[in-house]
Amino acid sequence: MTDKITALYCRLSQDDMLQGESNSITNQKAILKKYAEDNGFRNPMFYVDDGVSGTTFERDGFKAMMVDVEAGKVSTVITKDLSRLGRDYLKTGEYIEIIFPDYDVRYIAINDGVDTFKSENELMAFKNIFNDWYARDTSKKIRAVFKAKGQSGKPLSVPIYGYKKSETDKNLWLIDDEPAAVVRRIYKLCIDGYGPTQIAKILTAEGIPTPTAYAISQGRNPVNKNANLKRWDGRTVSGILVKAEYCGHTVNFRTRKKSYKIKKTIRNPQEEWLIFENTHEPIVTQEQFDLVQELRKHKRRPTKHEEVNPFSGMVYCADCGKKMYLCRATSLTADQEHLKCSTYSSDKDACSAHFIRTVVLNEIVLNELNKLLVRVKEHEDEFVQAAMDNSVQKQSSELTKAKKALKQAEKRIIELDRLFTRLYEDNVSGKISDERFAVMSEGYENEQKQLKASVTELTAYIETAEQKSADVTTFISVVQKYEHITELTPEIMHELIEKIVVHAPDKSSGHRTQEIEIHYRFDVAVTTAVADSMKYDKKRKVA
Repeated sequence: MTDKITALYCRLSQDDMLQGESNSITNQKAILKKYAEDNGFRNPMFYVDDGVSGTTFERDGFKAMMVDVEAGKVSTVITKDLSRLGRDYLKTGEYIEIIFPDYDVRYIAINDGVDTFKSENELMAFKNIFNDWYARDTSKKIRAVFKAKGQSGKPLSVPIYGYKKSETDKNLWLIDDEPAAVVRRIYKLCIDGYGPTQIAKILTAEGIPTPTAYAISQGRNPVNKNANLKRWDGRTVSGILVKAEYCGHTVNFRTRKKSYKIKKTIRNPQEEWLIFENTHEPIVTQEQFDLVQELRKHKRRPTKHEEVNPFSGMVYCADCGKKMYLCRATSLTADQEHLKCSTYSSDKDACSAHFIRTVVLNEIVLNELNKLLVRVKEHEDEFVQAAMDNSVQKQSSELTKAKKALKQAEKRIIELDRLFTRLYEDNVSGKISDERFAVMSEGYENEQKQLKASVTELTAYIETAEQKSADVTTFISVVQKYEHITELTPEIMHELIEKIVVHAPDKSSGHRTQEIEIHYRFDVAVTTAVADSMKYDKKRKVA
């Protein structure tokens, strides 16, 4: 082929832009064009990557050039210097010394005097290493700046779906009304008992633009360029439901890059995150966010029914402690729908066959909730005191044990540090042998490692327990939202109730009764009631 392409490759990274005009794409093009004309290289074609790092070879312009190289269309590749081709010395060397020669392609780096057609270019490898070192040094500086910015509380990412950047302050996120309404809807649906997959189907059916589609419509660069523009994905919904940014906080250092060469994103452990509270206007309340996180801990598989039963995932067997499954079918009437023990369903010898109809449970819970509303409204101070006493009393014994164990573990860790020092001194002075030192130090190190893990767990437990004791005020504020409840919804259930415990039926009175325990959120109270199916059926007949 006589009209093969002379590939004139230009690359400029974000860091190179800071170096001034000498590295600009315009300047590179001018140098390459003049060199090609002066040296008789025919059929020149530019391949350009603007704003792309030289540490990666996943560049659109470079990949387009390599497609032509592999198709046998290119005779020569010319760059301004070696660093324009790449700053990874291993990969750059592979292209120059193996891949290009394999396709009979000549490579020229003008400013570095490299021409694979004329010589062996002995110094080329060293120049590639220097270019790699430059990239590594630049990466260190960028990471230092990035770390300082993150530690100052400024957001490290672009605004997430539901927010936009302020025009006057690039570090301030403002609510973007249209997607923010969708975010609120997603949280509301989750509280109502819908899972991420179900929510995604609802949003898709209503024709609501996906986050990627919305970003494109606003002229922004989407985070996931390959996402489906018309169909919501359950994973997208799940991601929205776990972001504390939606209740007004900045969360930094969730992820990191593996290295300056490998751009793979690695998720950091949650204890390494930095969270700065109340940095921007929230889209959902802290209470809504916390409630959703609690619900997400008890994920349920989607049901075939569109309507979500308010008791789904909230009712437990008093005997085995397992959840009671909701049994509903098109062949069952509303009066026949019931909850039964999941253990009994799988192993009839492991638990009893007790069950309860949802209509009976619905009446009891509705009645107990309205009693609670009246009690809080008429005797709020007494209720608060009783709730605080109940919450603290329930946890005080375990909390005392945890604090004692934490104190002992911390004391032992300090003691082990002193033992390490004495052990090392005894080894140096010859009082104990190296073998004995190795055995003893390993034992101490293992013990200290286990103690530090225990300290972390105990600290987290104590913080959670003490927080629960302080959540009564939050519960009261939720209760005050309601004057009188006429219908149970998943939202009401999840806002007010932690769980419902159903006891085995008692037939000693001649007809079937069951004790029901209602455990309210934050351990503020537990009420008991008796379910009597016969009384319910009589009232229903009268009505």
